[in-house]
Amino acid sequence: MNDHNNYTDSSFNLYQAYTYVLLLQLGKTTFNYAVVYKNRLLASGQHIDIKELSEPDLLIDLLSATYKKVIIGLPATNSTLVPKSIFDEDHVGEFASFLDVKDDEKVFAQTLDLQNVIVYKTDSALVSAVEKFNLQNTYYTAEGWIKAIKKSSPPDSNLYLNINKNTVEFLYFLSGSIRFYNTFQFENEDDLAYYTSFVCDELQLNPAYTALVLSGDIDAGDKNMLRLADFYPKIELNNLGVLELPEQFNGNKLLALAALSLCGSSEAL
Repeated sequence: MNDHNNYTDSSFNLYQAYTYVLLLQLGKTTFNYAVVYKNRLLASGQHIDIKELSEPDLLIDLLSATYKKVIIGLPATNSTLVPKSIFDEDHVGEFASFLDVKDDEKVFAQTLDLQNVIVYKTDSALVSAVEKFNLQNTYYTAEGWIKAIKKSSPPDSNLYLNINKNTVEFLYFLSGSIRFYNTFQFENEDDLAYYTSFVCDELQLNPAYTALVLSGDIDAGDKNMLRLADFYPKIELNNLGVLELPEQFNGNKLLALAALSLCGSSEAL
Protein backbone atom coordinates (compact mmCIF):
# COMPACT_ATOMS: atom_id res chain seq x y z
CA MET A 1 0.00 0.00 0.00
CA ASN A 2 1.47 3.35 -1.04
CA ASP A 3 0.32 6.23 1.16
CA HIS A 4 1.87 8.51 3.74
CA ASN A 5 1.72 5.80 6.41
CA ASN A 6 2.83 2.76 4.40
CA TYR A 7 5.02 2.48 1.33
CA THR A 8 6.79 -0.32 -0.51
CA ASP A 9 8.94 0.26 -3.58
CA SER A 10 8.58 -2.21 -6.44
CA SER A 11 12.28 -3.12 -6.14
CA PHE A 12 12.06 -3.98 -2.42
CA ASN A 13 13.25 -7.56 -1.84
CA LEU A 14 13.94 -8.97 1.62
CA TYR A 15 16.34 -11.49 0.07
CA GLN A 16 18.56 -8.44 -0.45
CA ALA A 17 18.10 -7.22 3.15
CA TYR A 18 21.79 -7.75 3.89
CA THR A 19 22.44 -4.70 1.68
CA TYR A 20 19.70 -2.57 3.33
CA VAL A 21 19.60 -0.40 6.44
CA LEU A 22 16.56 -0.62 8.73
CA LEU A 23 15.62 2.56 10.63
CA LEU A 24 13.40 2.24 13.70
CA GLN A 25 12.00 5.36 15.36
CA LEU A 26 10.32 4.43 18.64
CA GLY A 27 7.60 6.31 20.48
CA LYS A 28 5.80 5.49 23.72
CA THR A 29 3.13 3.29 22.15
CA THR A 30 3.94 3.21 18.43
CA PHE A 31 6.95 3.14 16.13
CA ASN A 32 7.90 4.14 12.60
CA TYR A 33 10.24 2.25 10.31
CA ALA A 34 12.07 2.81 7.05
CA VAL A 35 14.15 0.48 4.92
CA VAL A 36 16.89 2.24 3.00
CA TYR A 37 19.24 1.18 0.24
CA LYS A 38 22.10 3.65 -0.16
CA ASN A 39 20.19 6.95 -0.18
CA ARG A 40 16.86 5.60 -1.41
CA LEU A 41 13.71 4.80 0.56
CA LEU A 42 12.47 1.30 -0.27
CA ALA A 43 9.79 0.78 2.38
CA SER A 44 8.28 2.61 5.32
CA GLY A 45 5.48 2.43 7.85
CA GLN A 46 4.26 4.83 10.49
CA HIS A 47 2.27 4.70 13.73
CA ILE A 48 2.60 0.93 14.17
CA ASP A 49 1.69 -0.63 17.52
CA ILE A 50 4.84 -1.00 19.61
CA LYS A 51 3.85 -4.61 20.42
CA GLU A 52 4.78 -5.51 16.85
CA LEU A 53 8.45 -5.18 17.84
CA SER A 54 8.35 -7.77 20.62
CA GLU A 55 5.59 -9.95 19.13
CA PRO A 56 5.78 -9.41 15.34
CA ASP A 57 2.80 -10.46 13.28
CA LEU A 58 2.07 -8.23 10.29
CA LEU A 59 5.77 -7.31 9.98
CA ILE A 60 7.29 -10.62 11.00
CA ASP A 61 9.24 -11.05 7.73
CA LEU A 62 10.49 -7.48 7.67
CA LEU A 63 11.56 -7.42 11.32
CA SER A 64 13.23 -10.84 11.24
CA ALA A 65 15.36 -10.20 8.14
CA THR A 66 19.13 -9.81 8.43
CA TYR A 67 20.09 -6.22 7.58
CA LYS A 68 23.41 -4.56 6.88
CA LYS A 69 22.64 -2.32 9.85
CA VAL A 70 19.71 -1.51 12.14
CA ILE A 71 19.63 2.03 13.49
CA ILE A 72 17.29 2.67 16.42
CA GLY A 73 16.02 5.99 17.71
CA LEU A 74 14.90 5.87 21.35
CA PRO A 75 12.51 8.46 22.84
CA ALA A 76 13.20 10.17 26.14
CA THR A 77 10.84 10.49 29.08
CA ASN A 78 13.22 13.18 30.31
CA SER A 79 16.61 14.50 29.28
CA THR A 80 19.28 17.06 30.04
CA LEU A 81 22.12 18.56 28.02
CA VAL A 82 25.52 18.46 29.70
CA PRO A 83 28.47 20.51 28.42
CA LYS A 84 31.00 18.09 26.97
CA SER A 85 33.76 19.91 28.84
CA ILE A 86 32.42 18.72 32.21
CA PHE A 87 30.93 15.37 31.23
CA ASP A 88 32.54 12.25 32.69
CA GLU A 89 31.23 8.77 31.83
CA ASP A 90 32.16 7.57 35.31
CA HIS A 91 29.69 10.06 36.78
CA VAL A 92 26.68 9.47 34.53
CA GLY A 93 24.67 8.55 37.61
CA GLU A 94 25.20 12.01 39.06
CA PHE A 95 23.81 13.68 35.94
CA ALA A 96 20.98 11.14 35.78
CA SER A 97 19.95 12.10 39.32
CA PHE A 98 18.39 15.24 37.82
CA LEU A 99 16.05 13.06 35.75
CA ASP A 100 14.22 11.29 38.59
CA VAL A 101 14.88 7.85 37.12
CA LYS A 102 12.31 5.17 38.01
CA ASP A 103 12.89 1.43 38.41
CA ASP A 104 11.30 0.74 35.02
CA GLU A 105 13.54 3.21 33.16
CA LYS A 106 17.07 3.05 31.75
CA VAL A 107 19.57 5.86 31.33
CA PHE A 108 21.65 6.56 28.22
CA ALA A 109 24.27 9.18 27.50
CA GLN A 110 25.71 10.12 24.12
CA THR A 111 27.54 12.91 22.40
CA LEU A 112 25.05 15.18 20.64
CA ASP A 113 27.52 17.63 19.08
CA LEU A 114 30.97 19.06 19.71
CA GLN A 115 29.77 20.98 22.76
CA ASN A 116 27.04 18.82 24.30
CA VAL A 117 26.29 15.38 25.66
CA ILE A 118 22.65 14.39 26.13
CA VAL A 119 21.77 12.29 29.16
CA TYR A 120 18.29 10.83 28.88
CA LYS A 121 16.04 8.17 30.34
CA THR A 122 13.63 5.90 28.50
CA ASP A 123 11.20 3.11 29.26
CA SER A 124 13.00 -0.20 29.93
CA ALA A 125 10.28 -2.08 28.06
CA LEU A 126 11.16 -0.19 24.87
CA VAL A 127 14.81 -1.10 25.28
CA SER A 128 13.88 -4.75 25.80
CA ALA A 129 11.75 -4.70 22.64
CA VAL A 130 14.74 -3.78 20.45
CA GLU A 131 17.59 -5.61 22.21
CA LYS A 132 17.38 -8.35 19.60
CA PHE A 133 18.59 -5.85 16.99
CA ASN A 134 21.76 -5.05 18.98
CA LEU A 135 21.85 -1.79 20.92
CA GLN A 136 25.20 -0.78 19.43
CA ASN A 137 23.46 1.46 16.89
CA THR A 138 20.93 3.00 19.30
CA TYR A 139 20.65 6.78 19.44
CA TYR A 140 18.60 9.51 21.00
CA THR A 141 15.65 9.79 18.63
CA ALA A 142 16.25 13.45 17.70
CA GLU A 143 19.96 13.09 16.94
CA GLY A 144 19.43 12.55 13.21
CA TRP A 145 17.01 15.51 12.98
CA ILE A 146 19.52 17.73 14.77
CA LYS A 147 22.36 16.50 12.57
CA ALA A 148 20.39 17.09 9.35
CA ILE A 149 19.62 20.67 10.33
CA LYS A 150 23.20 21.29 11.40
CA LYS A 151 24.43 20.11 7.99
CA SER A 152 22.10 22.63 6.30
CA SER A 153 24.00 25.59 7.84
CA PRO A 154 20.99 26.98 9.77
CA PRO A 155 20.75 30.78 9.97
CA ASP A 156 20.42 32.47 13.36
CA SER A 157 16.94 33.65 12.37
CA ASN A 158 15.46 30.11 12.17
CA LEU A 159 13.68 28.32 15.00
CA TYR A 160 13.07 24.63 14.24
CA LEU A 161 10.04 22.70 15.49
CA ASN A 162 9.44 18.97 15.16
CA ILE A 163 5.89 17.95 16.08
CA ASN A 164 4.88 14.40 16.97
CA LYS A 165 1.23 14.22 17.97
CA ASN A 166 1.19 16.11 21.30
CA THR A 167 4.94 16.59 21.67
CA VAL A 168 6.97 19.40 20.16
CA GLU A 169 10.75 19.68 20.01
CA PHE A 170 12.40 23.08 19.67
CA LEU A 171 15.89 23.52 18.23
CA TYR A 172 17.82 26.73 17.77
CA PHE A 173 21.33 27.27 16.43
CA LEU A 174 23.42 30.36 17.07
CA SER A 175 26.49 30.79 14.87
CA GLY A 176 26.21 27.14 13.83
CA SER A 177 26.14 25.70 17.37
CA ILE A 178 23.21 24.41 19.39
CA ARG A 179 21.96 27.26 21.55
CA PHE A 180 18.69 25.68 22.66
CA TYR A 181 17.01 22.27 22.54
CA ASN A 182 13.97 21.19 24.55
CA THR A 183 10.70 19.29 24.30
CA PHE A 184 7.21 20.14 25.57
CA GLN A 185 3.88 18.35 25.78
CA PHE A 186 0.93 20.29 24.36
CA GLU A 187 -2.80 19.63 24.19
CA ASN A 188 -3.94 21.96 21.40
CA GLU A 189 -2.86 24.68 18.98
CA ASP A 190 -3.02 27.36 21.68
CA ASP A 191 -0.59 25.40 23.85
CA LEU A 192 1.73 25.03 20.88
CA ALA A 193 1.63 28.78 20.24
CA TYR A 194 2.27 29.46 23.92
CA TYR A 195 5.36 27.25 24.11
CA THR A 196 6.68 28.72 20.88
CA SER A 197 6.31 32.22 22.31
CA PHE A 198 7.94 31.07 25.55
CA VAL A 199 10.97 29.73 23.68
CA CYS A 200 11.25 32.87 21.56
CA ASP A 201 11.13 35.03 24.69
CA GLU A 202 13.84 32.92 26.32
CA LEU A 203 16.03 33.29 23.24
CA GLN A 204 15.09 36.95 22.69
CA LEU A 205 13.90 36.21 19.16
CA ASN A 206 11.65 38.80 17.56
CA PRO A 207 8.61 37.04 15.98
CA ALA A 208 8.64 39.50 13.09
CA TYR A 209 12.12 38.38 12.05
CA THR A 210 12.07 34.74 13.14
CA ALA A 211 11.26 31.97 10.67
CA LEU A 212 9.57 28.88 12.10
CA VAL A 213 10.69 25.78 10.21
CA LEU A 214 8.30 22.90 10.88
CA SER A 215 8.55 19.15 10.48
CA GLY A 216 6.68 16.10 11.74
CA ASP A 217 2.93 15.69 12.10
CA ILE A 218 1.98 18.97 10.48
CA ASP A 219 0.48 19.99 7.16
CA ALA A 220 0.34 23.30 5.33
CA GLY A 221 -2.78 25.08 6.54
CA ASP A 222 -3.65 22.77 9.42
CA LYS A 223 -4.87 24.20 12.73
CA ASN A 224 -1.43 24.15 14.38
CA MET A 225 0.21 25.94 11.49
CA LEU A 226 -2.60 28.49 11.18
CA ARG A 227 -2.43 29.30 14.89
CA LEU A 228 1.32 29.82 14.75
CA ALA A 229 0.82 32.07 11.71
CA ASP A 230 -1.25 34.42 13.90
CA PHE A 231 1.98 35.39 15.65
CA TYR A 232 4.78 34.45 13.25
CA PRO A 233 4.56 35.76 9.68
CA LYS A 234 7.45 33.58 8.48
CA ILE A 235 6.61 29.86 8.53
CA GLU A 236 7.80 27.08 6.26
CA LEU A 237 7.83 23.29 6.15
CA ASN A 238 11.18 21.60 6.56
CA ASN A 239 11.78 19.51 3.43
CA LEU A 240 15.49 18.81 3.81
CA GLY A 241 16.44 16.09 1.34
CA VAL A 242 18.00 13.48 3.61
CA LEU A 243 16.76 10.54 1.53
CA GLU A 244 15.48 10.08 -2.01
CA LEU A 245 11.71 9.89 -1.46
CA PRO A 246 8.80 9.01 -3.77
CA GLU A 247 6.88 12.01 -5.12
CA GLN A 248 3.81 11.37 -2.97
CA PHE A 249 5.73 11.86 0.29
CA ASN A 250 5.93 15.15 2.17
CA GLY A 251 9.57 15.34 3.24
CA ASN A 252 8.76 17.19 6.46
CA LYS A 253 6.68 14.25 7.74
CA LEU A 254 9.50 11.73 7.36
CA LEU A 255 12.41 14.01 8.21
CA ALA A 256 13.14 12.80 11.76
CA LEU A 257 12.84 9.15 10.70
CA ALA A 258 14.88 9.54 7.52
CA ALA A 259 17.53 11.53 9.35
CA LEU A 260 18.29 8.55 11.60
CA SER A 261 20.29 7.35 8.59
CA LEU A 262 22.82 10.06 9.47
CA CYS A 263 23.44 8.63 12.93
CA GLY A 264 26.67 6.77 13.45
CA SER A 265 28.43 8.86 10.83
CA SER A 266 32.07 9.62 11.57
CA GLU A 267 31.37 13.24 10.70
CA ALA A 268 31.18 15.37 13.87
CA LEU A 269 28.37 17.83 14.31
